[in-house]
Amino acid sequence: MTTLNVYNLGNQETGTVELHDSIAGSKLNPFVIKDVVVSYMSERQQGTHKTKNRSEVAGSRKKLFRQKGTGNARVGTLQSPTRRHGGVAFGPVPRSHALSVNKKVRKQALVAAVGSKIRNNELIVVDSLKLQDHKTKNLVKILQALKLEKTLVVFSEEDPNFALASRNIPTLKCVHSSGLNVYDVLNHKNLLVTKDALLDFEGRILK
Repeated sequence: MTTLNVYNLGNQETGTVELHDSIAGSKLNPFVIKDVVVSYMSERQQGTHKTKNRSEVAGSRKKLFRQKGTGNARVGTLQSPTRRHGGVAFGPVPRSHALSVNKKVRKQALVAAVGSKIRNNELIVVDSLKLQDHKTKNLVKILQALKLEKTLVVFSEEDPNFALASRNIPTLKCVHSSGLNVYDVLNHKNLLVTKDALLDFEGRILK
């Protein structure tokens, strides 16, 4: 078991928490992490691009002119893709861009990302995130005292004051422990995790 120190928001040590070695000592596999991040980004694509094919273009279906004798190329419909304002041949249609990744692979990548934060001393465990008020300037002072830069805050029970105070800080993102993902972990310099959220994360990983 790996022992991590637990602090309060005043940067004072209040105790310790034990974490399974499979998390803290996990190896960083860049190929697995890359696959999971690409999958996550692809799921965020809307996939709402659309063009009209020849059956969807408005206009008369009458043959434009007779087949022979005019000197023009034979044409049967105004909606032909070869004509201006006609339909688009093989154009994009709404679809899902999601790429499937196995659940075990997602879990392995997340464990590796969190483990790297622990080894680099970029993960701080706090006993709670409860604030006395919802003032943003007071929360900024707390973050400066903890020497945190771009930070991902992980909680198991949201504090209303913390949620209000953190909304105006662009370098701070708050997520529930059940919504923790590889992309957010890698996209932030530091992790600020409550003790309960860390134990909840460990329980889901070891399940």
